[in-house]
Amino acid sequence: MQQRRKSVFASAPFAMKQAALGAGVAARKNGAPLSLAAVVFALFVFATFLYNEDIKSITDFQFSAGAIRAKAPDLHLLQEAEAAAHAAVNTLAKRGEEVIVRVLQAPPSAASDASAGALPLQSGSANATGATAAAAKANAASAAVDVVQEKERDVTLPTVTGGGGADEARRRADEEAAEKASAAEAAAATAALRAVVSVPETCDLYRGNWVYDEVNAPVYKEGECEFLTEQVTCMRNGRRDDSYQKWRWQPTDCDLPRFDARLLLERLRNKRLMFVGDSLNRNQWESMVCLVQSVIPKGKKTLTKFVNGGSSNVFYAHEYNATVEFYWAPFLVESNSDNPKVHSVPDRVIQWHAIAKHARNWVGVDYLVFNTYIWWLNTLDMKVLKGSFDQGSTEYVEVDRPVAYKEVLKTWAKWVDRNIDPNKTTVFFMGMSPNHITPEAWGNQGGIKCAMETLPITNRSTSLDVGTDWRLYAGAQEVLPTLRRVPVHFVDITALSELRKDAHTSVHTLRQGKLLTPEQQADPKTYADCIHWCLPGLPDTWNQFLYARIASSPWPAAAKQ
Repeated sequence: MQQRRKSVFASAPFAMKQAALGAGVAARKNGAPLSLAAVVFALFVFATFLYNEDIKSITDFQFSAGAIRAKAPDLHLLQEAEAAAHAAVNTLAKRGEEVIVRVLQAPPSAASDASAGALPLQSGSANATGATAAAAKANAASAAVDVVQEKERDVTLPTVTGGGGADEARRRADEEAAEKASAAEAAAATAALRAVVSVPETCDLYRGNWVYDEVNAPVYKEGECEFLTEQVTCMRNGRRDDSYQKWRWQPTDCDLPRFDARLLLERLRNKRLMFVGDSLNRNQWESMVCLVQSVIPKGKKTLTKFVNGGSSNVFYAHEYNATVEFYWAPFLVESNSDNPKVHSVPDRVIQWHAIAKHARNWVGVDYLVFNTYIWWLNTLDMKVLKGSFDQGSTEYVEVDRPVAYKEVLKTWAKWVDRNIDPNKTTVFFMGMSPNHITPEAWGNQGGIKCAMETLPITNRSTSLDVGTDWRLYAGAQEVLPTLRRVPVHFVDITALSELRKDAHTSVHTLRQGKLLTPEQQADPKTYADCIHWCLPGLPDTWNQFLYARIASSPWPAAAKQ
């Protein structure tokens, strides 16, 4: 039965219909009535034909759920994307911000075709042709969506002004107020650093007394300054008392401004401060480095020694682009002691009119601090070269010390007046730093130099003579006022420093680059250094005088802007 059905349906459905109709016609032609069996057979064949056509149409149209799903996006993924988009829009809207959403828009024809393809299928043979057409449209619409280039448009959503927007507005207002307050504080801090320190013109800072002050002295601690050399770190080198660090200079008629490192560094911003001279000026340079470095963070400061041919040491404050430098020139003019490492020569010879070789390193410096004194005390007369060192001259003449000193200062003053711009550079000249090698001068009979001294000289009922050559002091006082263009500020440290017999390095120092041994320390007559000073100590006060002069000067108009 199945075999015959397959043959009738598949091979010749049209022939079967024709055979059935032919049999009926033949019967009518013969005049015989149609038998019941013939009628039943004809109806069976006709129904079979209709059934076969419907099945064929249905199998030709692929409308399975899987096929339709393959053309459409996953509904779950669409829902997740929509939820994320809504969340982002709501967040931005609550913050009071304008929301712009980018929408992908397909061409209208493709959208309409896709909508047509989504119509539900109707059952029954009468709609088979419509179903086939709908399937074709669905396939065409799907292909069109795949290849079409989507068009983009921006849609601006309305800004939410209430609720979360109000909170956000308050938050922004608070942030703006905080920023304004911070800016005001910064401006106030800058204005404070741009302040001018008040020092009465009528006050003599150099006339006064030493006051013991454990609260305000010292300004820094020995262990907190990494740049101190072993020559001056007396406590580290074995000194047991630290009272020498706690004496503060108090002028009689006013106050010496307390050192403010930040204020001075602001004055030094993009500038150079240079100490020029002998080892006492180097002593003072180390003090200044320690005074300013205390407020500079680690990694923001460096010290380089023996640069510029070995003659210079340079401390650099990175954030301020400022330098505090020392330049070795013990006589200011050329001499046979100009080597900064090897200068201990028995016969010191100067070329008193030759200064250019040193002076070219001073051009353009903003603050110059000069000194020359201790190297003049080696002999009563000075050896002055006839000719020049460059020409290999060795012949010299001996000149009385004060005469030679004054002549050298004239050479120096002439160069300063001709080469320094007083609108850019401030010039200082330090007074003489005294020695303390005659304890009888302060009433210590049987004492050995400055060894074991722990207190300043307080009894000044009689004149004090510790060996200072006041003739050189007088020569400086005579020459400095002769400069016509450039004012030079004389820092008069001599008399007040004569009182500090307690502040020298004594036996707590170096000798020929090495720390004194216990045996050497026990022999102060031979090894005590009563020339240089412990740090912290007296040179810090000298620098306070420099600070008072620098910080009390008016700010340039350009710097105030």
